[in-house]
Amino acid sequence: MFQLVSDGGCEFTNEEAQLHKVDVVPFYVSFDEKTYLKESIDIAKDEYFRRMQEDKELFPKTSQPNPQDYVDAYRPHLEAGKDILSLTISSKLSGTHNSATLAAEMLKEEFPDRAIVVIDTLNSALGQNLILREVVKMRDAGYSLQETAEVTAKVLRTTKIYFTLDTLEYLKKGGRVGPTTALVGGILGLRPVLHLVDGEVEQLESVRGRKKVMQLMEEGIAKAVKDDKENINLCVGHILSEEDGLSLKASLEKSIGTEITTPLTEVGATIGTHTGPGALAVAYCMKYETFVS
Repeated sequence: MFQLVSDGGCEFTNEEAQLHKVDVVPFYVSFDEKTYLKESIDIAKDEYFRRMQEDKELFPKTSQPNPQDYVDAYRPHLEAGKDILSLTISSKLSGTHNSATLAAEMLKEEFPDRAIVVIDTLNSALGQNLILREVVKMRDAGYSLQETAEVTAKVLRTTKIYFTLDTLEYLKKGGRVGPTTALVGGILGLRPVLHLVDGEVEQLESVRGRKKVMQLMEEGIAKAVKDDKENINLCVGHILSEEDGLSLKASLEKSIGTEITTPLTEVGATIGTHTGPGALAVAYCMKYETFVS
């Protein structure tokens, strides 16, 4: 059985990572650009976002895991005679994939009989979360490293993630929208619906009011998956908006007519730094069984 490694973009809790035997290589976050803390290890997600919420002038920085972080994660498993499958956040959003790949190259000569397969999920947050869950199921079902990698490549192409923001302020601070756009959006109460397309963030729609944007997301997701609901996994996530997240999850379950078994997920710093507290997200992917005979 091979070992699973993922960067912190997968949004697994520490408990989930331990339960599913996944090594998570965390991102770094900093409030002063001097002291960098490991997300979910040195600082909890909710504490990170509460500090952003309490200090409106604060715009923390995130930093990807470096190659040595991955060497440290890979080495014990290689020494134990295990091959490794390593999943990363979209290479178009972070240099983490490069760090993971460099680490694999650094260890190749030392462990010539072992394999490290690094997969760019072209996703983040809930999308990456769902992909990793499918990989866990394949590993536990006894699929080989190569078989799992091949099917994962198919699963990730079916993965879609949509998210909406409570404010445009954090996108403005990160330089993703101009101050005029943020000001006008705030005055009009506009809330964008964003999604990932080929691993990059694009705006899908802009809606006035939180209730309307939640309704739009529910209706759009339900329409997309309803005819194939038995073959699809879904996930709902939030940032300091558990009540709205649970409400959206319940509405989706009612619209689709099936239970969403993936737990309500707390979105972390990789996406959350640019979306800010109050963000909501929904993702879905095809189950791996649809690609195997």
